[in-house]
Amino acid sequence: MVLLAGWSFSASGQDHIYSQFYNAPLYLNPALTGQFEGDIRLNMIYRNQWTGINGTLSYVNASADLNIPNFGGGVGLQFNRSTEGTAFLVKNNIAATYAYSVGSDDFVLSFGIQAGFTNRRINWDKLVFSDQIDNRLGYIPGSVSSAQPPDLAQRFFFDPGAGVNLVYGNFMAGIGVYHINQPDESFSGAQARLPRRFAANASYRLPLTRSYNYGSDDGSYLIPSVVYYKQGNVSSMSAGAQYKYKGVNTGLWYRTAGEGGPDAIVISLIFDIFSSDRRNGEKLRVGVSHDATTSKINYTNTNGTSEGSIGYQKYFPNSSSYNKFNGLRCYDFY
Repeated sequence: MVLLAGWSFSASGQDHIYSQFYNAPLYLNPALTGQFEGDIRLNMIYRNQWTGINGTLSYVNASADLNIPNFGGGVGLQFNRSTEGTAFLVKNNIAATYAYSVGSDDFVLSFGIQAGFTNRRINWDKLVFSDQIDNRLGYIPGSVSSAQPPDLAQRFFFDPGAGVNLVYGNFMAGIGVYHINQPDESFSGAQARLPRRFAANASYRLPLTRSYNYGSDDGSYLIPSVVYYKQGNVSSMSAGAQYKYKGVNTGLWYRTAGEGGPDAIVISLIFDIFSSDRRNGEKLRVGVSHDATTSKINYTNTNGTSEGSIGYQKYFPNSSSYNKFNGLRCYDFY
């Protein structure tokens, strides 16, 4: 525990990733702000990682964004929270996003920016140091360590990001970058810069039915996708496909980590629940997924990772945004 604690304070931090990346659109890329079929969209996703290991590893993303044609795109707000380890290392982040789009009947190109603030804090009282451990009996209940923790227990810093996304017919690709200023998140006074995080994604929507209308939720589709993350010297790639039939979406993914070694196999199941009036774009989305760990730490030790998500979107009454850019939308790719 002491070694893990020391590593977490001296090493460069790493962001978490979501297996249901498509259900945390603003976290994936700020250029996806306002890029959906509707006027307002609400999303929330929760990740509970490695439940078989002592120490909480949980993550939450909640976002709300608006499609505003007069702004040429959309505006959004997102909140991120992570809780890690027995010392309750907590990060809270709130960020505003804006995306501007240009396009025609054939394509939509979106540019996004993000500006926010992050608070990182730790509970020093939850740490166990070496002088609180007996060689034979282990941890000594009620013992007080003579170790002197750093004076700082929390940090605040500005945290910007940016991204670009292209939808061209049945193809979508984008790239986002976060922590552009590489903020210092150290508690000890020794500088610890948070590395920039890069996220690149690409998807293709392949219709499997003869009668096909772009933007229609009827019929069946196969949607292969790949997402690549890199932060500092750590990288990860998820590759897989979703099968979408009307309001049901099933997915199978393979994720690598580190030097390309195995990390997890992910299965997902999503239900889109529509209102009776399809023209108002109202849609409720519920999703679940599970990661089966395939790395050396293995599934028996971790019990895997589970995610749950919920999303809602709709048009406002008498909206002028309906079917903008001939219905081209990022939502069709997940």
